[in-house]
Amino acid sequence: MIKIDISSARIDYWRHCCQAKLGSSEETPFGPDTLVYKAGGKIFALLRLAKPLSINLKCDPQEAMILRASFDSVTPGYHMNKKHWNTIDLSAGLASGLVEGWLDDSYALVLKGLPKALQARLAGKQ
Repeated sequence: MIKIDISSARIDYWRHCCQAKLGSSEETPFGPDTLVYKAGGKIFALLRLAKPLSINLKCDPQEAMILRASFDSVTPGYHMNKKHWNTIDLSAGLASGLVEGWLDDSYALVLKGLPKALQARLAGKQ
């Protein structure tokens, strides 16, 4: 019987999701336990590898409050500006598609804040 390390598979899955964003880079400025994903030099996700596996995502402030009220596994951003960031416990059983949507929103918020020329370059239009 082949034994699969589910936590490694989950980490690989979320790494792939973050790395698939155009212009995404992966860094470890806070040490090996936290993978930081940037687009245009701005952070859009932090994947915390310690248990429980979690991800910090940028969020519209009003949406952030709604998500926290709706899901026990969504809390104010760990070590982040709590108004603009949420931490999602990836071991809590939320549907991957739901979290992927929040990842897309986080990436879009970061892109929106970049200079237009850089936005165009990341989108492959320049």
